[in-house]
Amino acid sequence: MLEALTRVPELADKYVGKIKLIYIDPPFNTAQTFASYEDNLEHSIWLTMMRDRLTHMKKLLADNGSIWVHLDYAENHRMRLLLDEVFGAVNFVAEIVWEKVYAPQSHAQRVSVDQDVILCYAASKATRLHRMPRTAAENARYSNPDNDVLGIWKSGDLSAPGNLSGKRQGPSLFGIQHPISGAVHFPVRGGQWRFKTSRLLESLSEFGHYVFAEPDLKARAQQSGLKTDQLRQDIPDLLIDPELAAESRAMAERRIQRGAWPEFFVKERGFGRKVYLPPVGQPARSWWSNDQVGHNHEAKNEIKALFPGQTVFSTPKPERLLERIIHIGSNPGDTVLDVFAGSGTTAAVAQKMGRRWVTCELLAATFTRVTRPRLEKVINDEDPGGITRTKGERVAADNVQFPEGVSPDDAAKFTSVLNKLIADDAAAKRDPLVKALKNAAKTKRTKEVLNWRGGGGFQVAHLSPACFDYDPELGRVLLTPEATGQVLIESVAANLGFTLLHADDDHVFDARRGSALLKVIEGVATTEITDWLAAHVRPGETITLAATGVADGVREYLRRTVKGSRVVALPDDLFNYSEDGEL
Repeated sequence: MLEALTRVPELADKYVGKIKLIYIDPPFNTAQTFASYEDNLEHSIWLTMMRDRLTHMKKLLADNGSIWVHLDYAENHRMRLLLDEVFGAVNFVAEIVWEKVYAPQSHAQRVSVDQDVILCYAASKATRLHRMPRTAAENARYSNPDNDVLGIWKSGDLSAPGNLSGKRQGPSLFGIQHPISGAVHFPVRGGQWRFKTSRLLESLSEFGHYVFAEPDLKARAQQSGLKTDQLRQDIPDLLIDPELAAESRAMAERRIQRGAWPEFFVKERGFGRKVYLPPVGQPARSWWSNDQVGHNHEAKNEIKALFPGQTVFSTPKPERLLERIIHIGSNPGDTVLDVFAGSGTTAAVAQKMGRRWVTCELLAATFTRVTRPRLEKVINDEDPGGITRTKGERVAADNVQFPEGVSPDDAAKFTSVLNKLIADDAAAKRDPLVKALKNAAKTKRTKEVLNWRGGGGFQVAHLSPACFDYDPELGRVLLTPEATGQVLIESVAANLGFTLLHADDDHVFDARRGSALLKVIEGVATTEITDWLAAHVRPGETITLAATGVADGVREYLRRTVKGSRVVALPDDLFNYSEDGEL
């Protein structure tokens, strides 16, 4: 089926160079026998099998697409070299590590291997991968206490790492006087202000009358930890004009009350800096824990829920894992390809995420028993599991804001541990400090989100019976019993790259490729047949006559009758094999 996508003209026009994301979860070649497939091949045979498939997949991949190959450590190192060969080492993006289990595997002989790997390669420099969406917990760190028209923000560090260039202080190490308290503030020891003087002065001028002043090198040395000879006298301190100190104090108090503060602002006892909510989330990381994307047990439970009482597939993958990959590598409406369909997880998730998809399964039993029924359940809104629903996230409770570095999960764990520690201590439970700590760590869950309500559809394409088979004893390709009628016509057209003509049209010929016309006959090509076909071509058109037998002199006769035409003897002219059975 994969080869058909690249060779059958009707399919090639639709898919070659147009697949945005390819994810494959091939047999890992772990020397095990599973219910759905045999996973024990010689390394060279496994690599040849994979190389043939990767070559076709490269043709299908869009110039701005990406391919993701899921393996364990049995063949991962060899696959990396194979992907370098087919897609180019320069297009390697990352090796993703997925924590596939949630507990040590007790049956492990030596070490419990808790992860699989997913190799990601870009198609070219044009490939752009999406950042991760922000979570509700991440968004909860931002607020808008001053009604800033630019939106929500959080407090950021005032200082940046120090810069001792040539053993001299950096340009942003100086004192800033607070307009209310009058105290002179410096960056944290070993650091410097995050902004340059001009940028700071633009914001601070809203809070007071600042002037450049001679630097207090002694204070600067004490605060920074630098020696006096490392300090720069050409960088002044920012101080309040002493003649306007009272006015600056009142000015600062009014400005604080007014709200909508600038990026660097004055607080009653210090300074603050705003970090606005970024327009996009963080880039994807190469470590994917099971609490983020699921684990093997979760995947098996998803399948069991769809097929209760059955053991349908040995190695499914959780829908959350595929959700992340598809999010990173594609947009709604893009086409996703998986040529090792198995339980159908890739197609199911792609459908729920609004992507088009193509998936292939070699074993008819797996397709009939698992893949197709699962996808029908997705279409018919009979699949409530996986990413159909997103459980509410844990976030800070109303009017609670956690310090930087403390997540809602951290707070929930803290409260749980605290409750266990004081479970038998009535006095501790009444302690105001304990109650205050619980209130400061209070969390809640956001509402569950329903992502999928069914809908859409899919078409099933089956491979036609094989028309050609290699006989090692004869050292040649032979026609099979199925090579007859429309099956033979379609097979020959696909192998020669011709597009079939509509069956309901009154055509003498079977297929067309540009100005070339194809006719397939079961029997001997004769001069009489050649004359009949020649009478039905227009100027500039040529004939390709494919026949299971060719009479003497017909090849030359056709070339003279219709210039540029040819005869193809089936199957010898279609498949040229060497003595060892190789093409």
